[in-house]
Amino acid sequence: MVSPFPKRSLARHRRIWRQPLTLTLMGIALCGCSFDLGSLMPEKEKPQEAPKTAAVPESAVSAGNVTEAQIHTAKGQTLAKAGETAGALDEFNLAVALDPYNAQALYGRALIYQGSNEHNFAIADFSAANGLNPQKVEPLLGRATSYLAIGKVKEAAADLDEASEADPHNAQVWTTRGQAYERLGDKAKASASYNKAVALRPRDDAARSGLARVGG
Repeated sequence: MVSPFPKRSLARHRRIWRQPLTLTLMGIALCGCSFDLGSLMPEKEKPQEAPKTAAVPESAVSAGNVTEAQIHTAKGQTLAKAGETAGALDEFNLAVALDPYNAQALYGRALIYQGSNEHNFAIADFSAANGLNPQKVEPLLGRATSYLAIGKVKEAAADLDEASEADPHNAQVWTTRGQAYERLGDKAKASASYNKAVALRPRDDAARSGLARVGG
């Protein structure tokens, strides 16, 4: 079966990308949520094309395909935790090709795309994962992070509004929401978000710094 999402090789990328939002998101993936992936090695930015998607009939996915996709997903997660992003990407591609409804594989692949600054591809996979698990915060936070990276701040804020409602006890959501509204010039919402982040996680330096900037 052909994957409805684009495949991209990361074999030639070597440099570590240090943007704090993405690194924080990678850390969230280690916290035991249903999207349990390891810290991924981010890469340098390169030109992208808009991702293309194709509907796949649900009946076309056999039980055998689902099982095999789960095996590839598990391998991809193990490789991702070990920092072997090229191998992890191959495994996630195989998983999605076998089962386009595998949310964990889509999320894992999205993190790899995000780590290499391929944000349009990341957004496509985060969106697919969110559609399959609309109550999960991780795909929303991931997509918001990529939106912020490409300057789509209003879209990021909308995702973070939804994420904060889905999980009001997630400090990282509030910190990132504060950053989004700070960039939009809405100091009131930024301050409220940073305050909630600090209340949940008092040692959140990003939230505390943001609070100082917006005058919380």
